Amino acid sequence: MKENVSLADTTTLKVGGEARYFFEALTEEDIVRASAFAAERKLPIFVLGGGSNILFSDAGFPGVVIRIKTQDISYEDHGGAALGRATAGVSWDAFVADAVSRGLWGVENLSGIPGTVGAAPIQNIGAYGAEIKDIVESVRALDMRTGEEKIFSNADCRFEYRDSFFKTEEGRHFIVLEVTFRLSKEPKPNISYKDLKEYGFSELSPQSIRSAVLEIRSKKFPDLSKVGTAGSFFKNPIISQTHFDTLKKKYPELPFFAAKNGVKVPLAFILDKVCDLKGFAKGPVGLFQNQPLVLVNTGGATAKEIRDFVAGIKKIVKDKTGIDIEEEVVCMP
Repeated sequence: MKENVSLADTTTLKVGGEARYFFEALTEEDIVRASAFAAERKLPIFVLGGGSNILFSDAGFPGVVIRIKTQDISYEDHGGAALGRATAGVSWDAFVADAVSRGLWGVENLSGIPGTVGAAPIQNIGAYGAEIKDIVESVRALDMRTGEEKIFSNADCRFEYRDSFFKTEEGRHFIVLEVTFRLSKEPKPNISYKDLKEYGFSELSPQSIRSAVLEIRSKKFPDLSKVGTAGSFFKNPIISQTHFDTLKKKYPELPFFAAKNGVKVPLAFILDKVCDLKGFAKGPVGLFQNQPLVLVNTGGATAKEIRDFVAGIKKIVKDKTGIDIEEEVVCMP
């Protein structure tokens, strides 16, 4: 346990004040102890994975930040499938690489996403036509109120687009300890996403798809060693059919995807082609020149500067399209 730790040093956005207390949990027993420490002092808890989807405030966090570093991966044969289990602290991409190396299908499209296994079901991470909800078998979590463990089925997780039960008021009482994934031993290539469909594969395997995804991502996302970023900062909006029809008349090339309760439109297209914001910047904060969904901190930005910049982007999109866009990144008060 450490005190007064800079959160800017723990996140990929490289922004944030200090955490009053900071625990690195190497075992599940450490997680329990850190949770009990916070409960005894009536302090709030924030669980930090890879720090790749969070914007801390300049004031920092007044409670206990727990960074989970548990490291274990195992597999169990299950007929034509394999159940892959990974503890919360495992790097997400390390798990993907391990599963792919075993010839297992289901995670290859999700290659290259930063963060940890524990954060994956909370956010229902997704990319290139795949989402975690399609492969999660169960989630084992700790109830911070009681100290007891609970197993959540896929249905219990209540997955939605970049959302889950763990983001609800009730769900925030749980710390994810381990996730079990149902992976296929049989070929199940998913190259329906435009970039993959156009890639030109000579053969389809988990490794070839992973390699393609990593190559495509490398052209769309900045180098984390050079700039601060949380990846895609905004969600792709889901709008009504009527709203979409109106926009489609005005912008005939506007792409779309069928979605629950409406039509999903790619915000990158709107930011680039409709609002002309690709590469737009104010001081050290901007939208990445190769992918406008990605917000970058080129050095020294504050959380306030980022929030002000985001508010400006939201207003431009609202004025141009009537769409209210939302952050995908968790923004702490």
